[in-house]
Amino acid sequence: MTYFDFNSASEQTSFDLIPKGSLVRVRMTVKPGGHDDLSQGWTGGYATRNVNTGSVYLNCEFVVMEGEYARRKMWSLIGLHSPKGSEWANMGRTFVKAILNSARNVHPGDNSPAAQNARRISGFADLDGIEFLGKVDWDKDQNGQDKSVIKSAITPDHKDYAAAMVAPRSAATAPATQAANATIAPNAYAQATGRDPIPGRPSWAQ
Repeated sequence: MTYFDFNSASEQTSFDLIPKGSLVRVRMTVKPGGHDDLSQGWTGGYATRNVNTGSVYLNCEFVVMEGEYARRKMWSLIGLHSPKGSEWANMGRTFVKAILNSARNVHPGDNSPAAQNARRISGFADLDGIEFLGKVDWDKDQNGQDKSVIKSAITPDHKDYAAAMVAPRSAATAPATQAANATIAPNAYAQATGRDPIPGRPSWAQ
C-alpha cells in the first residue's frame, strides 16, 4: 500500500523563531471575539472581552507575506480597554496608527488633510486583512516559552521601508505629501487593495 511508503512525503518545516528585529511584510486578520460596545463604535463582533479581567482587545494573527519566512504566523493582542487604566488602550491606538501609516504609506510627521484622512477607519473591518511592514519581537507564551510576535509597525520614515514594502501601490496609497489636495476615503485601504469589506461584518461572515 502506497500510504506506508514515506519517501515522497515533504520534509518537515523548521519551527525556529523568526529572529528578533526582522522586518517582514504581514497581513493582519482579526479573530472575532463577539464583543460589541455601541458607545465606542465597536461593532461587527471583532473585539474580544476577557471575562476574568474585563480587558477588551483585538485578537490578531499576522501572516508573513513573502521572503524567507513566508506563510509563518504570529499572534498578538491590540488593547482597546483595561479596567486598570488607559495605558493599554493608548498603546493599542499607537500601534494601530503606526499600522495605518505603514499600510497607507503615510509619513508619521505628515499632518496634511490627506494624511489625517488616511489615519481614519470606518470600523475594525478596515483592519481585517490590512498589510503592513512589521518588526518581529519576542514574547513569552502561557508556558513561559519564547514566541515571535508583532508589536510595532515600520513606517515610511524608516530607512528600510521602501525596499521592504515592494507591493504595487495605487494612487490611494501614494505618499500623503504627494496627495495633499486629494481626499482619501475612510476605507482607503479597501480601495487600494481591491478588498471591500462589508461594514459591520467580519471577514469570516462574508
